[in-house]
Amino acid sequence: MTEDYQHPPHHETRYFTDKLAYRIVKFMRFFADVFFAGRYGHRAVVLETVAAVPGMVGGALQHLRSLRKMKDDDGWIKTLLDEAENERMHLLTFIQIARPSLFERVIIIIAQGVFYNLFFLLYLCSSRVAHRIVGYLEEEAVYSYTEYLEGVDNGKYENVPAPQIAIDYWQLPADARLRDVILVVRDDEAKHRDVNHDFANQLQEKAHS
Repeated sequence: MTEDYQHPPHHETRYFTDKLAYRIVKFMRFFADVFFAGRYGHRAVVLETVAAVPGMVGGALQHLRSLRKMKDDDGWIKTLLDEAENERMHLLTFIQIARPSLFERVIIIIAQGVFYNLFFLLYLCSSRVAHRIVGYLEEEAVYSYTEYLEGVDNGKYENVPAPQIAIDYWQLPADARLRDVILVVRDDEAKHRDVNHDFANQLQEKAHS
């Protein structure tokens, strides 16, 4: 059942930059909804490709910042790189489930190329806004995976066996199914949501101190 999961409250958009980040994410969500409709497996493949970008970009730029300033990074680099790796595993898992078409693979290449460069520039200009956008993206991811889970529970989507890559990575039972995969992926996204909102909050406090 999905009702045992309490969807966390939306992070309040207190500042203009928060509102801007939220509107950008809602704009992206609109196109995802239109393009994929209810095809959540295929939606996950494309979106997880994009989701794996911010951690790698942020980790690399925080690494360079630490070198320039000759100061400790307070654990940000490892956290962000771990996030990128985790999102990559989400992608590799859902590729086994959804089997994207050639057209969708082309969309993946284009989406990743565009998003990488835009996010890189954004992080250079304002890492705070960048982390806030990721926080809101992860809010949407939690919501989407909850919908996906409901679709599995009501029979809309077949509860297929979990791919071996997912069983190995999350140490799931050998007889794990798609539902089990969605649950652990949703938990991952919730953690990324909290981490990125926390990073944005820390940067916000520094800016106003």
